[in-house]
Amino acid sequence: MIEEQISSLSDSISAVEEELKKDNMSFLSSYKPTQTRARVQSSLSDPQLVSGGLIDVAKHLGNLSFRVWEKMKEKVHFSPVILDPNTASRWLYLSKDLTSVRRGDTKYQQLPDNPERNTKYDNVLGSEGFSSGKHSWEVEVGDHPDWNVGLAKESDERKEEKTVSPKYGFWCLWHRRGKYINCVGETVTVKKSLQRIRVQLDYDRGEVSFYNAEDMTHIYTHRDTFTERLLPYFSIGISGDAKTSDIKMCQSEISL
Repeated sequence: MIEEQISSLSDSISAVEEELKKDNMSFLSSYKPTQTRARVQSSLSDPQLVSGGLIDVAKHLGNLSFRVWEKMKEKVHFSPVILDPNTASRWLYLSKDLTSVRRGDTKYQQLPDNPERNTKYDNVLGSEGFSSGKHSWEVEVGDHPDWNVGLAKESDERKEEKTVSPKYGFWCLWHRRGKYINCVGETVTVKKSLQRIRVQLDYDRGEVSFYNAEDMTHIYTHRDTFTERLLPYFSIGISGDAKTSDIKMCQSEISL
């Protein structure tokens, strides 16, 4: 329709130009019919904006802070336990993000003998402790043959030899020589080899529980009275021929 209007207008312009070539009197006498012929009667209405013609401001600016957070969530990983390198034995090597640990096979590291450091055993502690409430985290152990995970009291003397037991402030699950042993030295029977352990603390009720994190099968619970801050505890031996050379903290989901 626009093309037809353009063509009609072009014809009218040509007609006016032809009339202008005549003398003045002749042009004036024929001006009205020419003007009428030149007037274009358009049936087109003013252009209307169709749906979606504008930028969807609401889509891009609505809940903007939430959308930014949502995008960040896809890239951010959260670990409920961060290892404290100042407590790590010289034989232990921590990952750069402080969420996994392995034992060196041949030599120990030259590290300062600060008061916090474990020097008698191949241990490392979490950087944050608990003195109330409920807390849990998961540790991936894979097929590593020698590990110990649980909790230790903050005031533990880290330069002395002692038994890893509640008497000395340790509540753990130990795996060695193919057996699982609780914190009082008893063998624990499991249905299948544990690949991932869930450690769960209820400080106020005095309970430390261990679960198979893959299906949440209960392994055992130890009940005690806690009187000071507790720290996540990890010990690891040589991996040997195992595929898993380190134990690591599992990432947790972020929820609102």
